[in-house]
Amino acid sequence: MTTTHQPGGFRWTSLVGAGLAARVARRKSLLSDERYWTLNTARLQREQLRNLLRTAAATEFGRACGFAKLAELPDDTIVDAYRQSVPIADYSAYRALVQRMREGGERDVLWPGLVMDYAQTSGTTAGDKFIPVTGEMLASNYRAALDIFANAQRFGVSLPRLLGGKALFLGGSTDLSVNEHGIRTGDLSGLVAPLIRWPISAIYEPGPVVATMSHWPSKIDAMAKRCIDLDIRMINGMPSWALVLFERVMGLARERGRAVKTIRDVWPNLTLFVHGGVKYTPFEPRVRQFFGGSPEGADIPWRLELYPASEGFIAMQDRRGDPGLRLLADIGNFYEFVPLEEIDAPNPRAFTADTVEKGQKYVVTMTTCAGLWRYVIGDVVMFDTLPSGMGGRAGEGPSRLRIVGRHRHFINAFGENLIVEHIENAVAKAAGAAGVIVGEFTAAPVYPGEGRRAGLELAVEIAGDGAAAVKIERFAAVFDESLKAQNVDYTTKRTDSLGMAPPTITPLPVGTFHRWLERKGKLGGQHKCPRCANHRDILGDVVGAAR
Repeated sequence: MTTTHQPGGFRWTSLVGAGLAARVARRKSLLSDERYWTLNTARLQREQLRNLLRTAAATEFGRACGFAKLAELPDDTIVDAYRQSVPIADYSAYRALVQRMREGGERDVLWPGLVMDYAQTSGTTAGDKFIPVTGEMLASNYRAALDIFANAQRFGVSLPRLLGGKALFLGGSTDLSVNEHGIRTGDLSGLVAPLIRWPISAIYEPGPVVATMSHWPSKIDAMAKRCIDLDIRMINGMPSWALVLFERVMGLARERGRAVKTIRDVWPNLTLFVHGGVKYTPFEPRVRQFFGGSPEGADIPWRLELYPASEGFIAMQDRRGDPGLRLLADIGNFYEFVPLEEIDAPNPRAFTADTVEKGQKYVVTMTTCAGLWRYVIGDVVMFDTLPSGMGGRAGEGPSRLRIVGRHRHFINAFGENLIVEHIENAVAKAAGAAGVIVGEFTAAPVYPGEGRRAGLELAVEIAGDGAAAVKIERFAAVFDESLKAQNVDYTTKRTDSLGMAPPTITPLPVGTFHRWLERKGKLGGQHKCPRCANHRDILGDVVGAAR
């Protein structure tokens, strides 16, 4: 069987792309104006805060915190006054209020009116969470979605050509539960799905039936069968799931007698990969293997990284090849950044985008257009460029940041102070040096006892024959050296192997982590494999299940 794809062939949906290009033309121009974002990020963020306070002034929470008065304060005092009225809090502080809204159908609690939709997520530290999803939040996400296409155009993507084919979204289940109040709960993908209407529905895949599926192995299989003969030109999803899909699609093509060596043999017009949720670098060799035929082969022509959360969009890549993600300063949310070392303090300091400093790790908090106030997202970020400040600080560019970890995901069993970014960078460097292709991975401390010395263990999926002893030895050496290069505390503990022994590398077959997530009931959607932990529960469970 041969594919019927026509490179550059015209489909009527190209007109949708042309219309979208016209729709985002002004936004594309504004996003290109670095001076505008440098000078106006501080002002825009205070505008978002003021609008949020005014909107929620008559709610139970707004009345208790004096939002009406706060909203009338001048720009130079509104943020400090807001901080004095509302403490930084995680989901535990909002759980009872959200429960009243979602289960009791109460109105005007955290947000005006009756909030009808809730995105269910599995929190790392707080168990299941139910995040309010308001009309204002959906509108905010829509504005962020337009920015995706505006930035894609800036990178060189032709929207008429892109939308002349199909766009495949690797989202969670669109199936929702509805309670006696008519309130809907489910994956954010399911809450958004009803908004996908014609003509966009003519482009969207995998279609409504497959989208409702929640069992991810079956869903990937159904997705592959549905899409194998379609003209997929855009994919949106986490890299790990894109790779699983590529493997299944190519395997299915071979089962049908097609000679395919790369995913381009199936989808020759695949142009744009929009991804987020996990660091891309460790997955890049495998993406290149599937797309270009080798770990050093061609990558998907255009990639655009997002920083999404269930609570709202936070940042987005706006310069091709630049890992810095521009803060989405004008889409209805207000962001603050708490120094990592202070996040558990009774009264932590917080900084706006125009008052942060380079070289400092910050925990992200959000005030959202869905009624979460100074809410701890939990991601740890660092800033690459800083905008002008309200106090007169000269800016150097738009507010751009990088995600470097989670504030509860770190390793400091022996004073080594390793964070997610250190582990991810070291895995990527070691894989390249050893000539292996890696999948998912996690790291944990090795505690001394029973003949073992204090150290670090990395459990990592390695494809094919990459688990050969000589390659693992090389991988371990480069992994160790990369950690030393990034972290002086780890270097100190590893000096002469006195404080910590060389790291242990435990190779696992590709797919091990997804099987583990499935066993935990957390496979697919926005669930991610923790990259490190300051305990051995996760690593021990994964390795134990693989044996």
